[in-house]
Amino acid sequence: MKTLLEALAERPLLGDGAMGTQLQAAGLEPGGCGERWNLEHPDRLLEIQRRYVEAGSDILLTNTFCGSRIALARHGLAEHTVAINRAAVRIARQAFGGRPGYVLGDIGPFGGLMEPLGDTPIEEVGGAFREQAIALAEAGVDGIIIETQTSLEELGLAMEAARAAGAACIIGSFAFDVTHGGKNARTMMGVDPEKAARFLQSAGAHVAALNCGTGVDMAWAARILSRYRAVCNLPLMAQPNAGSPMLEDGRVVYKETPEEMAAGVPKLLEAGARVIGACCGSTPEHIRRFREILGRADS
Repeated sequence: MKTLLEALAERPLLGDGAMGTQLQAAGLEPGGCGERWNLEHPDRLLEIQRRYVEAGSDILLTNTFCGSRIALARHGLAEHTVAINRAAVRIARQAFGGRPGYVLGDIGPFGGLMEPLGDTPIEEVGGAFREQAIALAEAGVDGIIIETQTSLEELGLAMEAARAAGAACIIGSFAFDVTHGGKNARTMMGVDPEKAARFLQSAGAHVAALNCGTGVDMAWAARILSRYRAVCNLPLMAQPNAGSPMLEDGRVVYKETPEEMAAGVPKLLEAGARVIGACCGSTPEHIRRFREILGRADS
């Protein structure tokens, strides 16, 4: 089978959709640790990822967004860090059921602020990312995605960890927020798309990506990718949310329908996207609609 980078050079690939909201729909309690399910409820996780494969996903992200030692320690699971990450890779691979497909090891933010802005030592964060990246790489991922990042420093540490682990493909993904007035987009730490893209290229990423973010719908994602493409020549990836979150009966819901999201796929392709997936609030049905559009684009 071709490597992930070889495959996306040939045609646009389809990622998966949300994991967190799907876990909650499957019974994960509010505030619960979804990564715990890699060990305690692998059957439920497998069913979620199988539905994405059946919807047409070429790529699955491992259920390890909060899988670093620092993040897992908040749930008393630090000593299970390696086991949780390895199990996630095994389950994602199993979900393809023998079909061709790629597994990306997912590394999210550690969930705090590093010194000097916060109280977490840089060395501790770097060590946690290295441990997670090595566990994912040794379990056989096709690449590592470092996502929902807002800080160049934290993303840089995670990229160094992925390189040290020997990852064949490293994807850096920023989370942007549309600024007040709706005229620009920046990360929480003030990074704009051009600065993000230049950083990713200079730091040795193989793919420049965006995901999540407040107000970043499919149209905004296409605008940000166009700004990426203007300053770097890396392959591009987008995983927008299913609209903006709303609070209903004490629950956070996302109301953009599969049809509404899928209508934005052509704009992402025009902006240069080589991998398209979805983030918070999306479902296998959203991915199925994406597949229909990508299928027509391939024909």
